Amino acid sequence: MSRFSKTLNALALAGAMAAVVAPAVALDRYQGVGRAATAAEVKAWDIDVRPDFTGLPKGRGTVDQGIEVWEKNCASCHGAFGESNEVFTPLVGGTTVDDIKTGHVKALITGSFPQRTTLMKVATVSTLFDYIQRAMPWTAPKSLKPDEVYAVVAYLLNLAEVVPADFELSDQNIAEVQARMPNRNGMTTDHGMWPGASAAAGGIGNGGKPDTRNLACMKDCKKDVEVVSFLPAYAQDAHGNLAEQNRPVGQTRGKHTGDPSQDAAAATPSVAAAALALANEKGCMACHGVANKIVGPAYSDVAAKYKGQADAGTRLMAKIKAGGQGAWGAVPMPPQGHVKDEELKQLVQWILDGAKAQ
Repeated sequence: MSRFSKTLNALALAGAMAAVVAPAVALDRYQGVGRAATAAEVKAWDIDVRPDFTGLPKGRGTVDQGIEVWEKNCASCHGAFGESNEVFTPLVGGTTVDDIKTGHVKALITGSFPQRTTLMKVATVSTLFDYIQRAMPWTAPKSLKPDEVYAVVAYLLNLAEVVPADFELSDQNIAEVQARMPNRNGMTTDHGMWPGASAAAGGIGNGGKPDTRNLACMKDCKKDVEVVSFLPAYAQDAHGNLAEQNRPVGQTRGKHTGDPSQDAAAATPSVAAAALALANEKGCMACHGVANKIVGPAYSDVAAKYKGQADAGTRLMAKIKAGGQGAWGAVPMPPQGHVKDEELKQLVQWILDGAKAQ
C-alpha cells in the first residue's frame, strides 16, 4: 500500500471516529445544566395524535357513553347537540349524506349553511380526537380519559350522521371512520410540510411543494436595537391603573401605574395578588374581567349583587362549584369541580372584596 493510500485511510478513520465522538463532546459543554427528561415526562407531553393515527391511545367509547360525558363537560359551552352559538361557533351542522359519500362538503362552496361548523371543515378524525384530548374541557384540559375522548368523538360523529347511534369508536376502527369524514377530500397535502405528499405535485424533497420561498425580506439590519420612543410615565395611567385591567390578549396583567406611593406595595405579593394569580391559573379570567364583562359578568358586578348578604360566601361557592345558567344571562357557566374547596374559598373572598389586583 502506498504512503498516499495509507494517509487517506488514516484520514477516513479519523473522520469516522470524530463523527462518533462529536455528539459526546458537544454534550460535555452543557454538563451540570439541566437533566435529561425521564420517560414518564416525555410520555406526559407526547400525546399528539397524527392523521396516520400515530400516537393514538388504546381505548373505546360508545355514542351513549359520549352523551353522558358531553352533558357533564361540553354542553355548557357547545349546547346539547353541538349546535350552540352562544359561547363558541357550532360544531355540528351543514353536512349531508351526499357529503359523506363524496368527501367534499357542498355547503362550503355554495354557502347554503349560515356558518361554517367544525364538522364541515375538519378533514381528519384524528384532529377531533387530538384537540379534545389535549385541550378539552375548557376549564380542565387533559382531564378526560382516553375512553371518554373516544365516546365524545363518537357522539359528535353521530350528530353529523357519520356513525350510527349504536356505534362504538375504538383504536381498532377509527381508520374506517376516517373514510366517512364529510370533508376528507377537502384538504390538500401537496406541500413540503406534509410527509408523503404526492410526487405529482412536482415539488422537492418528499414530493411536495415548499411551504415558503425563504427569501430574505430585510437587509442591512442594525445589530443592536435602540429604543428611541416610549410612553412617558405621566401618560401610562391615562385610562386607569393598568394592573387592574384585563389585557386584550390572554390574561396577562399590566404593570402598576398611578400613585407612586403604591409601587412598593405593588412589588410585594399580597393576598389580593395571590388570589388574582389563582384566578388566572384556574382559567377564571378567560370568562370574567374585574370591571368588565367578557363571557360571564364582571367581578365588580358580582360583588355588588352579593354586598351585605350574610351567607354570600357560602352561596357563591356553591354556585361556582355546581355551575349554572340564568342568573347573569343565557350563557351557562360549567361546573368548576377542578377547584379545591380551600382555593374556592380564597377566590370567593377575593371576589366579594372587590377582586382587586393588589
